[in-house]
Order: sequence, then structure tokens, then C-alpha cells
Amino acid sequence: MFRPEPAPLGGSLAWSALVATLPLIVFFVLLGVVRLKAHWSGLAALATSVAIAVAVYGMPAGQALNAAAEGAVFGLFPIMWIVVNALWIYRMTVDTGDFEVLRRSFARISDDQRLQAIIVAFCFGALLEALAGFGAPVAITSVMLIALGFRPFSAATVALLANTAPVAFGAMGTPVITLARLTGLPLDAVSSTVGRQTPVLALFVPLLLVFLVDGRRGVRETWLPAVVCGTAFALAQFACSNHLSVELTDIVAALAALGATVLTMRATGIGVPDPAGRPRTAPITAGGSGETDPAGPERSEGVPEERDRPGAAVRAYAPYLVIIAVFAVTQLPAVKTLLAHGTVAFPWPGLHVADPVTGEPVKATVYTFNWLPATGTLLLLSGLITAAALAVRPAVAARAYVGTLRQLRWAILTVASVLALAYVMNLSGETNTIGRWVAAAGTGLVFLSPVLGWLGVAVTGSDTSANALFGVLQVTAARSSGLSPELLASANSSGGVLGKMISPQNLAIAAAATGLGGRESELFRKVLGWSLLLLLMMCCLVALQSTPLLGWMLPT
Repeated sequence: MFRPEPAPLGGSLAWSALVATLPLIVFFVLLGVVRLKAHWSGLAALATSVAIAVAVYGMPAGQALNAAAEGAVFGLFPIMWIVVNALWIYRMTVDTGDFEVLRRSFARISDDQRLQAIIVAFCFGALLEALAGFGAPVAITSVMLIALGFRPFSAATVALLANTAPVAFGAMGTPVITLARLTGLPLDAVSSTVGRQTPVLALFVPLLLVFLVDGRRGVRETWLPAVVCGTAFALAQFACSNHLSVELTDIVAALAALGATVLTMRATGIGVPDPAGRPRTAPITAGGSGETDPAGPERSEGVPEERDRPGAAVRAYAPYLVIIAVFAVTQLPAVKTLLAHGTVAFPWPGLHVADPVTGEPVKATVYTFNWLPATGTLLLLSGLITAAALAVRPAVAARAYVGTLRQLRWAILTVASVLALAYVMNLSGETNTIGRWVAAAGTGLVFLSPVLGWLGVAVTGSDTSANALFGVLQVTAARSSGLSPELLASANSSGGVLGKMISPQNLAIAAAATGLGGRESELFRKVLGWSLLLLLMMCCLVALQSTPLLGWMLPT
């Protein structure tokens, strides 16, 4: 059985960590500097990781390839299984014309693209994150923004930036629940601490979205609804994560933010069209801040004059109501128990890896095929119900599914290669070396702890996976340094949400959904600065929470 060595280069953790980061350096340099397409960058990084695993860490070549195979399969199921079925539902609504009704419904709420970015990308995206996660919010909200008049590149960047604050409690609280289970910390303590960190992000993200769309003018003219939206989301996320339910946190926060934003707009008249259907404010360029993209329209379309037939809005919202209903039913204990019978777990053939500390077989070598309770399967079920509700002919539904697969073919390859990379790095010991080197920062660990989570999500595209990678390491380092285990474990998840926008998985999904295949490197450069800025803010927040200055924020 292969047992990774944390410092294979002469016992030097620093030199070993430097070599271990080479696959990541290769990936991001090829993607962001050389501007190679994401799937080629991912494959090059994967080859680098396999070479290091075999030559430096002594991992048998067969096991390294098996690790890559398991990661690739995990990238296909459950991750791309979720995205494919989410986009399939969207394509069906496009084919039936119901998506146009939904677009007009959102446009009637506001003709102002700055507020549409908040309502669709942040509020509605948070609801989708709560229900599905794993890229579905980016995929769906980006195409909705395009339908509202955003240029494709702008829609993708707005959707990526918006997919931050809700991530830690996404997919019915899965990241936080996983973190608590693996670290052995009480779920209430972890949920409460994360619920006192990510709400701070929510205060700023709507304002950043407005700035991204229309620069300083946008902030000056629409700051009040943006602040109200962020505040409502933050307060609801804090209250629900601390006092109500981990699973329902983002659902409650998303609905509270949406309601508060619409009420503020109605009370102030900001972004609300007049009764005649004319915009109260001049239409703005979709993308703002000097961003140019010839692929999309130059200006918002305003509120359309076309009136929809009675009941059309109900049909348009039906797919999302179905999704909410399906996922709500599956949370019932009896249904959850029944669905659990659809889970099959088995050791991955030819993969035998021991934990570097305990010597016990690592859990990552066991592949879990939860075909029945999987989010993607539930989305497929939602799609079938939607097709019946909207009277979509089977041939049309099948054609939409094939079209979705064709649209996502390069994204599927990218995600498979990136997850293969993540598995090789994890099972060979490369990720563990990087984590130990960062954890060796001593008193500086409290400042760097969000960076570990950020790095984990940047590699895997999943806050859940990042918590599984570094959660136990954070707790172990905290206890050895006299720091709060709950604080550092929570910082791992809170910092991780900021790596979501630069993860190759999410970049590939955003590019595929908006028809920007091959431009992942441009998206990466566009959002990297925002990711680093918000990460720095989170590092400062966590560091101050470890001191009397902001220690009062933590649960007692």
C-alpha cells in the first residue's frame, strides 16, 4: 500500500511544497498568461502532477493513473451530471418560449441592468446554490442575464462574482455539514462561526456587482438597493445558520434579500419602470466600466411592451418551483432514508493509498455512486416533471438534452481533467505537503487559514471538497498552536467560497453556458483580482476574530 511522504525532497517541507505546487503553477500560467484553453491547461497540469507523483513522491505509476481515473469519473458524476441536467431544464424553457416570459417578468421588476445583476445573479443565484450548487447557479444565471440584454462576457463575470457568499451553505448546507463531520466539531459551532464570516462578504458583493456592471456611476445611483440587498442577505444568513437550520440557510437568505431589494426599489423608485413601460433611468451598457464585447447587445432592452397571456408567468416560474418542491420533499426524513438505498460505494480498483499520519486506508479511494439521491438525478427528475407540466414533446426534450451535451462537451473535458488533477495531487501527497507547509506558519496560520480553503476550492471547484482536504489539517494545526479549532475550520470554508470564481470547473461552466468556449483565460483574468481582494478581506477578518478586537463576533 502506498503511503505518501509529506516531505519527499530530503525531508525539506519548503522545497517539497514548491515542487508540489508546480501542477497548479502550470495550470494557471497556461490559462492566465499563455491563454491556452482550459481543457488543454488542465491536461498539461494533470500530466505534470502525475510525473511529480511518480518521480518525486514514489507513487506507483499505475496507482497515479488510477487516481486520475477516479477523479475524472467524479468530475463526470456527480459534478457534470448536475450541470448537464440544470442546463437541460433551461434549454427546454427556451424551446417552449417560457424563458422569454421569465425574462420579461424579471425585466418588469427592473429595467436597470445594475439591479438585474443583483436580483438574478445574487438573489436568484443564491437560491439555486442552496438547492443544487456545483456550478448550476453560474450556468443558469449567466444565460438569464444574457436574455436580459447583458453581453455574454459580462454575464459570465457577474455570475461568477455573485457565486460567493452563498457557497458555504450551498447544496442544502453540504460544505458545512461535511466540515463538521470530518473534523468532529459540533455542527452548531461550525455553522455559527461560518455564519459570522460569510455574511460580511454578502454586505459587499451586491455593491461589487453594481460596480462591475456600471462602475462608479452604478454605485452612486443604485447603492441603496445594493446595500439593502446585502444587509438583508447577511442578517438572514446569520440568523438562520446560528438559530434555525443549516440546510435552509441560503434559501431563507436568498428570499429575504430578494424581498428586501424589491421593496426598496418600489419605495424609492430606483430601477422601477414607470406605468407606461418606459425606463425611469437611461439604459446602461451591459458590462460597464469600459468592458467591450462585440458578442452581445450594447444596451439593455428596457421593459418590453409585449404583454403575456394570463398564467404565462406561472408556467415560466414552474421549472424553478418544481426544483424547489423536489428538493424540499427529499429533505423529509422518510424520503431521505428511502433515497439513501440508491447509493453504492466501492473501493476504486487498483488504488491502495494509506493516510500519511495514521497509516489507515484513505476514504478518497472509495468511490460513492449515489445515483438516486444525487443532486443531478433530482434535477433530471425535476426536468421530467417540468417537461410534463409544460407539455414539452419527448422529441423536443431529447433534442434539448443532446444540444446541452454538445454545448458542454469542452466543459466536461475540462472538469474531468481538473478533478483528475485534484485526485492525483491529493492521493500522492502533493496537496498534503502544501497544506502542511502553510500550516507551519505558526502564529501566522490564523491569517493564512482562509488561503488553504481558497486553494482547495480553486483546485477542486468545490467548497465541500476543500473542507474534506484541509478541514482536519486546520483543526490539528489550531490545537497545536493554541488557536480556536472552530475558527480555523470555519475559515477554511469561508475562504474557500472566494476560490469558486477562479476554479477551472466554474470557469469552464460559465464559458460553456454563455457561448464563450475557449475564453476561459479571459474570464480568469477578469475575476482573479476580485477573488484576491475578497480573500485578503476574509484573511483580515479571521485574523481580527482571533483577537479581542473582533473576538466578540464569535459564538461563546
